[in-house]
Amino acid sequence: MNKIDKVESRYLKTDLPDFKSGDKVRVKIKISEENKDRIQTFEGIVISIKGSGINKAFTVRKISFNNVGVERTFLINSPVVQSIERVNEGIVRRSKLYYLRDRAGKKARIKVK
Repeated sequence: MNKIDKVESRYLKTDLPDFKSGDKVRVKIKISEENKDRIQTFEGIVISIKGSGINKAFTVRKISFNNVGVERTFLINSPVVQSIERVNEGIVRRSKLYYLRDRAGKKARIKVK
């Protein structure tokens, strides 16, 4: 184990669920507004997972009001991310689901286990 791995291991989270592309997740994020902190929830489908170690990140896509797609990328080990909860397990055959950006409505659905 080199020096970088030793330093990074202190900041790695261990209480994360196993999730992959196609899974529906609920991410709770800590938001600071002026002098108040609150928890905001972002729920959607994981369309990609990138990186490794402390730099591991994942992108979540949800359809907001008026059929507007919203994507957010989170660092898994960030102190802003309070918790990650897997809601559903999707059945997909790709690791990157960027094709969902072009689809709307029922065509954007993913089969659930």
